[in-house]
Amino acid sequence: MTLKRKPSWLRIKVPQGQNLDYVKTILSDYSLNTVCQEANCPNKLECYSKKTATFMILGRECSRNCRFCNISHGELQPVDEMEANNVAEASVKLGLKHVVVTSVTRDDLPDGGASHFAAVINAIKLKDANMIIEVLIPDFRGSEEALKKVVLAQPHIINHNVETVPRLYDDVRPMADYKQSLNLIKQVKEINNRIYTKSGIMVGMGETEKEVTKVMKDLREVGCDFLTVGQYLPPGRDYYPLVEYVTPETFERYKEIGIKLGFSAVASSPLVRSSYNAAEMMEGK
Repeated sequence: MTLKRKPSWLRIKVPQGQNLDYVKTILSDYSLNTVCQEANCPNKLECYSKKTATFMILGRECSRNCRFCNISHGELQPVDEMEANNVAEASVKLGLKHVVVTSVTRDDLPDGGASHFAAVINAIKLKDANMIIEVLIPDFRGSEEALKKVVLAQPHIINHNVETVPRLYDDVRPMADYKQSLNLIKQVKEINNRIYTKSGIMVGMGETEKEVTKVMKDLREVGCDFLTVGQYLPPGRDYYPLVEYVTPETFERYKEIGIKLGFSAVASSPLVRSSYNAAEMMEGK
């Protein structure tokens, strides 16, 4: 299917300012990766200009083959034992009040990297007990024992994206399971219901509005507090094909539906990503 050029609402203004170079320098100094760079996020320049970034731990190579994602799938790297301290140090240097930490999926590790997430959370708390900590985690292959390691470290928000509607999972996320992802969010609340849960979905992959609404209902049934909805943009020709550019009006309708269903906050617009303006969702909490 041939699509027209990107519509006006997807054209990004390139920000200017000294913070861009400052963030890049800090990341380089501490040998840190960001999902902003690795996933080629359309908002990375804006976020860097605000001295924010989403740290990506556990290396740069992923053990899965999701067809929407720009993260590479090469040789898996050893876990960097200094990474937890480096993320904490960099967060302080950047003056962050809200830090987001995500990772590649590491099915090769016994606990999927859960203990490393916990180490990063604990290291940040030691550096700044007032910093809001949000983690965007993989599914840990459905292991509740692994998930507990993250929950017991008590981040403020645990995010796990369902990414798309169940019908498209075999094509978009062939190594993941929709019900398993929902169950992970449910288990977070069962272990510690004081932790906020969050999830996200991409649209423009051929899903229907009815299917998106059903995903929202499913997420609310497992106690999900926050929701993000954004436009899918293929990283290249070899990825899952883009079916449509969803209009801003439709995104606004999704936000209204989400709020009516009971989400505490919904970020829904073409350029929204999992951690884009993440701090705003915690305002008033």
